[in-house]
Amino acid sequence: MATPAFEDLADTFEFLDDWEDRYRHVIELGKAMPPLDLAFRVPATKVEGCASQVWLLPRIEGQGPQARFDFQGESDAMIVRGLIAVLHSLYSGLTVAEVAKVDAPAELARLGLDQHLSSQRSNGVRAMVERIGLLAQTAANG
Repeated sequence: MATPAFEDLADTFEFLDDWEDRYRHVIELGKAMPPLDLAFRVPATKVEGCASQVWLLPRIEGQGPQARFDFQGESDAMIVRGLIAVLHSLYSGLTVAEVAKVDAPAELARLGLDQHLSSQRSNGVRAMVERIGLLAQTAANG
């Protein structure tokens, strides 16, 4: 299960043969993301387990399992901002119930990210995916 935005991203990655081009594209995605207001860069939104500073702020419309999931994110590292943008394309607009059904490792593998990120970055992505799942689960049970 993937959103249309993620399918577009996967198509773009297929078009970009060179990993350096893909890496640059991820950074550009991060630069295009709106910044997270400083007021929300607090311990409650901070993602532990990332080498960089990362904050995720949920934006959920509605209640229960059919509530729509969205989030804003921020990082002090450009590549991580890009990875947040990739995760945003993967999850944004799904219901909170659908978020739990996303096989993030498999979807991200379609982009080749699993092969080209350092183990620290991979651990950070895993921590962000876990936080997104927890935020959606909390909203679904909410």
